Amino acid sequence: MEVFFESSELVNVIWITAAFIFGFGSRQVGLPPMIGFLLSGFLLNYLGITNGSLALEFIADLGVLLLLFTIGLKLDLKSLLKPVCWAGATIHVIAITSLFALIITGLGAWGAIEFFADISLEEALLIGFAASFSSTVFAVKVLEARGEMTSLHGRVAISILIMQDILAVLFITISKGSWPSAWALVIPIFLFLIRPFLFYLLERVGHGGLLSLGGLFAATALGATSFEMVGLKPDLGALVIGALISDHPRAPELSQALYSFKDLFLIGFFFSIGMTGIPGYAHILVALLLLVLLALKSGLFIILLTRFRLRSRTSFISAMVLTNYSEFGLICASVACSAKILSTDWLIIMALALTFSFIVSSFLNSRAHNLYNHVSDMLSRLETVSRHPGDLPIDLGDAEVLIFGMGRVGTGAYDAADQQYVGHVLGFDNNRDVVARQQNMGRNVIWGDGADYDFWKEVPMTRVSLVMLTMPNHKANLFALKELKFAGFPGKVVATAAYDDQVAELKEAGADAAYHVLSEAGSGFARHVCQTLGDSHCCSYRDGQQSIPQL
Repeated sequence: MEVFFESSELVNVIWITAAFIFGFGSRQVGLPPMIGFLLSGFLLNYLGITNGSLALEFIADLGVLLLLFTIGLKLDLKSLLKPVCWAGATIHVIAITSLFALIITGLGAWGAIEFFADISLEEALLIGFAASFSSTVFAVKVLEARGEMTSLHGRVAISILIMQDILAVLFITISKGSWPSAWALVIPIFLFLIRPFLFYLLERVGHGGLLSLGGLFAATALGATSFEMVGLKPDLGALVIGALISDHPRAPELSQALYSFKDLFLIGFFFSIGMTGIPGYAHILVALLLLVLLALKSGLFIILLTRFRLRSRTSFISAMVLTNYSEFGLICASVACSAKILSTDWLIIMALALTFSFIVSSFLNSRAHNLYNHVSDMLSRLETVSRHPGDLPIDLGDAEVLIFGMGRVGTGAYDAADQQYVGHVLGFDNNRDVVARQQNMGRNVIWGDGADYDFWKEVPMTRVSLVMLTMPNHKANLFALKELKFAGFPGKVVATAAYDDQVAELKEAGADAAYHVLSEAGSGFARHVCQTLGDSHCCSYRDGQQSIPQL
């Protein structure tokens, strides 16, 4: 059935409406919105509603550029130099590419499945290469939702993804099929000269819209355009420019400022992929076959990560985050289709495989910690005798008070508790930079992940009488609380929350006390003002009630 509309503006409205409805629907059932964007593109393509005036190709390209630029902003060169990152990611990509290509050519020789018949080795390797990547967008969403971006398994997964992204960008650059001009040799000098200029801009651009526009300027004008002028891939330019300023203190703020723009423009990419064709039964069958092969990806990740001396728990949770196909796989497939190496049928298949993998991965990651509990005994046999420095057992010493989350709230709690339990307070944080900063300030703080199942399983709590949960992520606090109660911890547990409903949820889960962070911050501020200005400006605290300063 085809539906034709005379007004391209009306089609634009239908495109936007369909993308929103399907994206919203995906979110309501616990799936990434990008699945809805793909499905809306498939549906509108099937209905023939394709003659809108929105520049989908431009929007999609800009979304990919911003994705690469923000990846560059988060690039930690030190982490990329660690074997678990560069070696683990490279070995995995090579192994999966080869294994998938072998399976695809074998099925092609069998001749029972359409699209595999008469497939060449080059095509099979390209499909395997595209399937070897895991989704950076999906992984970041999962880790952010669970508050595990800075946990060991989170950092391992992100570092592997960044290495995969670099390999994908190199492929995209090489796939142009033409050599860059001699002026490409000047690029290192150009980068060296503009770095101080970019730092100057970041320090003086302020906040809000101008910061976002500055990021767009850096990614497109300085990165993409300069690389394209000398015959290099624009995508690589965006990544390099982002990496060039990744160590600036305002790089995280810039990444956050571009977050919504990147997501908005990426809608165009996923929507346009859905517009490439109408999936048939044969496409769905092959996509489901690729879905089955996901087990090979996750299994190989677990084996490789344990070979790099990570615990089975760390390896398993990291592998679950990486058990999916990637938007970069779609990008690589799109490039191969544009170069006439692959047919557009494979772009449809990869889009479907991506959709199916997100559904499965969403299910797995929502239950990852519980799933590990069921396979921990079996997977622990894969662990090496020596342990990765980040996975060493934790010694509580003679600590009586444990504080999890050493941000502003945790730091204040630590200082208050240390006045009563002098020398017997121990703080934990899953961000090593925070730990180092706290240690330099003289506090007894070590690395630890309160959302780590094995932490509560292995650490003796016999001397501990009080646990404070001040982690910024509510789910992490809730998980730690439930593990403490499950282990039969006899002491007191108090927790913080950002919203009233979270306070209620923590109390229902067994917290002895739960506090609203903002309310307590207001109380502390009022108390500080009263103490500073004296009774002449504000009444003292009486009967447990705080007064309001008369300013």
